[in-house]
Amino acid sequence: MSSIRAVCVYCGSSAGADPAFTEAARALGTILARNGVRLIFGGGSVGLMGTLAQAVLANGGALTGIIPEFLVHDEKILVAAQETIVTRDMHERKRLMFERADAFVALPGGVGTLEELVEQLTWAQLGRHAKPILIGNIAGFWDPLLELIEHMKGLGFLHSAEQFGYLVADKVEDILPALRKAAARTADAAAADVELLRRL
Repeated sequence: MSSIRAVCVYCGSSAGADPAFTEAARALGTILARNGVRLIFGGGSVGLMGTLAQAVLANGGALTGIIPEFLVHDEKILVAAQETIVTRDMHERKRLMFERADAFVALPGGVGTLEELVEQLTWAQLGRHAKPILIGNIAGFWDPLLELIEHMKGLGFLHSAEQFGYLVADKVEDILPALRKAAARTADAAAADVELLRRL
């Protein structure tokens, strides 16, 4: 993977109490659209998820909404999306989101957002993928999680950046550049491995 063509963004189906969260979702949607990066998202039109997707559409961008059938009404499926996939359950939704994306971003959200982020971190730790994972720490939202991760590291449960790697951005404008830089590093490392094998 040498480029970022599609980004999966996890975020709340509620707006949250801080207006900075909505502003960040709107700004990220605008940035993705203007850079020709497709948004892979949860398919709803409410909360931060809806704000993000509407910003992509308002700026001429492309998006794919993936939503389980039992949430179609609760999260008010975004009918304006160029592509919408209705899945049988959450497991199929998360699998398709993973397959469609070149990278993952977690904006503020609730337990569902946390679960999706942690699942990607777990898969990366187990060596199941090397796609960039970025924590959008808007207004310090993810500080408690980052502190918990450091706590886990200090007690010997997380052993190295290679085993448990992720990016953190406090500003929306830093998100896409950080993902692209990480993707380029991954591509360079893969090319180096291929060259080493060729020489053996």
